This record gives sequence, structure tokens and C-alpha cells, in this order.
Amino acid sequence: MEAHKVTAVIVTHTDHDFVDLAIKAMADSSAKVYEVRMTRTTPSRPVDIEAVFPELRLHVAKATRLHPRPGSPAPTDSSVGGPLLWPADEPWLVCAASHRKSRGELLENVRQRRRVLEAAWTRLGSDGRPIGPTDEERDELNALNKRGNYAPELGDDEQIPMLPVLQIFQRDIPGLNFPDGSDLLQILWCPFDAHGAEKEIDVRLVWRNSASIHEPLPVAPQLKVVGRAGYVPEPCLVDPEEILEYQAFELLPEDLQESLEEWEDWEDEDAPHYQYDLSVAPGWKAGGFASWHLTGPREMLCDCGAPMRLLVTVDSKEWDNGSLSWRPVEDAGNSAYGLSKPTQVVVGRAGSLRFFVCTLDASHPHKTSEQ
Repeated sequence: MEAHKVTAVIVTHTDHDFVDLAIKAMADSSAKVYEVRMTRTTPSRPVDIEAVFPELRLHVAKATRLHPRPGSPAPTDSSVGGPLLWPADEPWLVCAASHRKSRGELLENVRQRRRVLEAAWTRLGSDGRPIGPTDEERDELNALNKRGNYAPELGDDEQIPMLPVLQIFQRDIPGLNFPDGSDLLQILWCPFDAHGAEKEIDVRLVWRNSASIHEPLPVAPQLKVVGRAGYVPEPCLVDPEEILEYQAFELLPEDLQESLEEWEDWEDEDAPHYQYDLSVAPGWKAGGFASWHLTGPREMLCDCGAPMRLLVTVDSKEWDNGSLSWRPVEDAGNSAYGLSKPTQVVVGRAGSLRFFVCTLDASHPHKTSEQ
């Protein structure tokens, strides 16, 4: 057995005793870095709702919770906000739409503000509680939290690089349908609410065959200014977990909706509820069902007329007070700073953004829906 010299152990998460060790070689072949990655497990549902309503077996789908957590992903990893496996001989995707690109938040300020907050809220006092920012850190945070015309050299018609959002290798999520000949999905966006009639972010999907990339791009072009800090994903590793979901309440047959309404016990604060505990999981995920809790159901049709399927959900939170039953077993009882918001992405008013693709041909133009 080959002996390895351990020169560093990078603890990505420290909230549980069970870990997986991923070994990454450093420039010196005799040195190894061991990065500790946590496994995340969705608790069993509080009720076997299919046993109560057997007809729900006709309205079930597999979804993959991504469980992103801050880390140091490599281009060969499935990741949120990490480096993409991009061909060196292929131009990086850019936003060429005409909109104001010089004003917003300085990207480096966004990242520095997060570093300061992370350090402040993980610093514990003698009572074991987080101390929070010092006066000096508050001054720094105030200075970093200012919008401005940070890139006056950028005209409205200048091209700016798209920002990496998500990279998924098929090997990590075998349950997700990829187009023939591809095994890699990459999602990028322009982090400005300035596109189209609705003034939305511009999102691009790229399907690739990773084996065809012989010379990866060593360093991606960087943005200088972003429209909103919430559109800057924190680099995260993912820990995919396949689960079962049941169709959103509004899309179930009417008689089944009525049966579920009679079954619900809203007077018992501890009673599980179909919408929040038993149907659609919160957080970043691939596949599964879409929740329509804000707008009501909307039929997603491709421009070719075919129905569309949910591909990916980008969520502002992995769970909240209304969906605590979905909090991973390994995170229960942990009050670490930002635990339920690992990516630091904020969609709209802390909602979610869903990407839909054509069921006949995923290369057809995608559509998005915000909840």
C-alpha cells in the first residue's frame, strides 16, 4: 500500500462525527490534502402518506437533493458556484444584452463581506455563544455593503462574462435524464435583473460530453460588478441524495385533494402537513416536482408544443421554520452560522428559481419560473 504524507486536513464541515474523506493531490506528488466532506441524509417522512392514501403512488417522482455545503470544488466536481470544466478552445459565455453593467456591488466586496461575517459569527465567547462582529468589523461591513459605479469603463453594450451557478456530472446524479451523448450539465447566469420584458436574470444551460474536453480552461474570466449579492453563489460541494416526492397539492386530482384536506389537522401544531412535510422537498435539487405555492399551477410547455419537465431547482434556503422536517439528520441541533443558506443565493424575496426543459429534446430553449 502506498504511504501518503498528510500535509493538511481541510475540514469543510464540523457538525457531525461521520465523514467521507476525499483525497486531492497537490502539486508535490508526495503531499496529499484530505478534504472532509459531510454526508447529508433526509429524515424519514413523519407519515407514510402513501400508506394512508395508496392512490398517491400514481403521483410520485424521484428527486435528487443536492445538499450543497461550502467547500473547495475542483472543475471535475459537481458543485454550486465552483469552477467549471470548460474547454480551453471554447469562448466563455458572455452577456451581450444592453443594460447597465457598470453599477452594482463589487464582486470582491461581496466575497470579503461574507468572509468577515463568517469569521464574526463563528467566533465564540466564554459562554459558548457567537460574539458577532466587532466595531471594526461593522465599519468594514458598512463600507463593503455599498452599491456604486465601480466599473465606469463598462458601457451598457459591453460584453461581460457569465457567472457559474451549477455543474452536475451524470455520474453523481444518475436519476437525471441527460441528452444522448452528454454527461455534464453547466448552468451560468448574468447576475443583473435587466433582461427581457420582466427584467430578469439571463440564464444559460450547457450540455457537454466531459470526455471530449482534453484541455480544460485553467482560469475562467471574472466579473467585476454584480447586480445583486444574492446572485453570487458561494462555492459549494454537493452530496446528492435521491428521495421520493409527491405531486404538489394543487395538481392532484380533485377527489384526492378533498381527502387530504379532510385528513389534515391544522389545530395540532405538531401534526405533519402534506404541502410542507410530505410532497415537495425544499432546497437545491435535480428533478422531482415543482411547488406552485405562490402563483398556483402553471403549465410549462416548450415552444415546440411538448410538455416540459423540471430539471433543477435553485433555492434561497435548504429549509426554514415551515419545512424543518426536511432538515438533514446531520444538521439537527446545529446552530452554526448560515447553515440553512449554504450557497448564499437569494432568489427574489428569498424564494426559488426552477429550470424546465423539453421532454422531447432538452436542447430546446429552457424556461424558468420563480416562486
